[in-house]
Amino acid sequence: MHIAFQRTGGFAGMRTGCEINTENLSPEEATQVAAWVDAANFFSLPEVSRSGGADQFQYKISIEKDGRKHTVETDERATPASLSPLVKWLMAAARRSASG
Repeated sequence: MHIAFQRTGGFAGMRTGCEINTENLSPEEATQVAAWVDAANFFSLPEVSRSGGADQFQYKISIEKDGRKHTVETDERATPASLSPLVKWLMAAARRSASG
């Protein structure tokens, strides 16, 4: 599975992101990421979901899995609770890639 993640916006207009290929993760981590994608029912989420507030972080997540590709754009208030664990993990992965 390939994941492209980008976070933009916020008060300071910061931009961060990462690209993840789950084949490069440990088997345990890859299984956990796949479980979060499945639990969020990612491929059925709307492509765009916005709450309309100012100074929020905007998230763009694109996932390719088993021949399917889907992109979701949302902001921090409109992010479905089911997607939050994946977003948190992707933010941590983006921080690791920025510092490494």
